[in-house]
Amino acid sequence: MQNKAYNILNNRLTIRISQSFMSFSVINPSSAVGIEYEPYAVKNGISIAANLREAFNESSLLGMGFSKVQVMIDTPVLLVPIEEFDESQKELLYSHAFTRLGNDIIVHTILPNENAVALYPLNKDLNLVINDHFDDIRIIPLMQPVWSYMHKRSFSGNRAKLYAYFHDHRVEVFSFRQNRFKFYNHYKVVTPYDASYFILYVWKQLAMDAQNDELHIFGSISDKEILTEDLKKYLQNVYAINPEAEFNRAPITKIKGLPMDISLLVLKGR
Repeated sequence: MQNKAYNILNNRLTIRISQSFMSFSVINPSSAVGIEYEPYAVKNGISIAANLREAFNESSLLGMGFSKVQVMIDTPVLLVPIEEFDESQKELLYSHAFTRLGNDIIVHTILPNENAVALYPLNKDLNLVINDHFDDIRIIPLMQPVWSYMHKRSFSGNRAKLYAYFHDHRVEVFSFRQNRFKFYNHYKVVTPYDASYFILYVWKQLAMDAQNDELHIFGSISDKEILTEDLKKYLQNVYAINPEAEFNRAPITKIKGLPMDISLLVLKGR
């Protein structure tokens, strides 16, 4: 057991943080599914930073003493063309696009393959907790491995593609044109008809072809059959991405409740 723990500690812990859900995971080649994965229920009424502080007293993975961490942050993202990015202006630029709560810093992640820079807020108290517990820290937007994989996937075939990723009661809708984002936005989803409305609105906005172009939906989709049926009333080519089939039945896809963004991060990288 000591050797197993030691080997795991040499790897980088991944902390996934959203407003309603938190999880901890680390690659473990000796595990049957390839990783150790630990979901953590976020407590209402206290901040995310306070939740993470408490998790250090409750989580077996956090209690192991990792020094290296990768934190996936689920906050609103502003995408800036890489050639127009000025780091000294990122706070101002983000404040023009989104309402800020005042207790955050704006961090950025370069997306070289998509020729963009992602700007997103990180709560100052949360940042302090992370820095108090880890020496080697990477911060990335939760969507980065999703964008990266689907961008590569978008080059297959000749049809234009729109992607819709469902997670944490939201749908993230995006599309690419060669090596750039053509569109990206996210919407809160309560019912499958909400999702259908937003997706079809984007489809129309991008002037996509209902007979020839493709829509790919994936992630944690509530009432998938209802959503798919509704979308197929208007679009000819609607595909639901199945992780097991997509990743050749990789053992990690058998973990119940594992968000697809973590699967992509482990299997395909950032």
